[in-house]
Formats: sequence, C-alpha cells, structure tokens
Amino acid sequence: MKFVSNPRLFLGELLKKRKPARSGLQNTAGFTLIEMMIVISIIALIAGFVTTNIMRRFDEAKMNAAKIQMKQLLLMCDDFKRVCGRYPTTEEGLEALISAPAGLNCKGYDPEGFIKGKKVPLDPWNDKYIYVSDGNKTPVLTSHSEHNTHKDVSSEDE
Repeated sequence: MKFVSNPRLFLGELLKKRKPARSGLQNTAGFTLIEMMIVISIIALIAGFVTTNIMRRFDEAKMNAAKIQMKQLLLMCDDFKRVCGRYPTTEEGLEALISAPAGLNCKGYDPEGFIKGKKVPLDPWNDKYIYVSDGNKTPVLTSHSEHNTHKDVSSEDE
C-alpha cells in the first residue's frame, strides 16, 4: 500500500477493494440448525406414532393367536371326552392329550395322543396355558401374564 497524503483518497481506495456485504437471501447454501431440528422433530413424531400403532397391532395379533390356539386345544379336549367319556382333570392337565393318564380306563385312546408332535403348545408369549377342569364341565384355558406383558386371555372370553 502506498502512503497517501490525502486521507479521503485512502478511504476511497479501501472502499473500492472491499467486497460487498451479502444480503439476507443471496448466496445462501445449506440449512440452518433450527430448520434441521424442526425436520428431525417431525420425523421423530411420525416414527413414534407409527411404532405405537405397529406395537398395538402386534399385541392384538398375539391375543388373537392365543384365542385360536385355545379353541384348537378345547376341540382336542372334546375329542378326549368323546373317546374317554370325560374331560381331562386339572391335575391331568393338557398332558393328558399327549399320553393317557395313569389309571385311565379309556379303550379308544390313540397311542399317538390327541396332540401331534407330543408337545403341549405354549401361548404366544411362551408361557404355559393354565388348564382348569373338574372332568365334567367344559374346561377353561387361560393365558396368564406372570410379568404383566399382556392382558390375560381366557377361553371364556367372547
């Protein structure tokens, strides 16, 4: 830079070399932090609503599956009664559908049992069904939540 005796000329040269200031919307690229936070918040809200809805549907599906499985088990209990003249008692439980209980005088009991696969199915939450019957009345099956993971489902529902 040269030494200038007139200060007005010096300021004039400085102003000519200076770049013009950017106005509000000129040459802006990208998003502000606020805009990014708003978009992320909206996405999080939508994800929360979708997840809640999916989980509710998933729980409903498990409850419906439990009801269907209970109906099938009760049909097998009806077959047991048809063959043996009574329902399995609470003490015998659903295991009576797999192998004949000791002391049971049932001539038509299938050696393969009434449940194929020789295993009593678990409820959709991987717990055992609770079976209650005195042997004469239609038994009651319940899927009970020990850990409060679901509402209890019973064959008496509906």
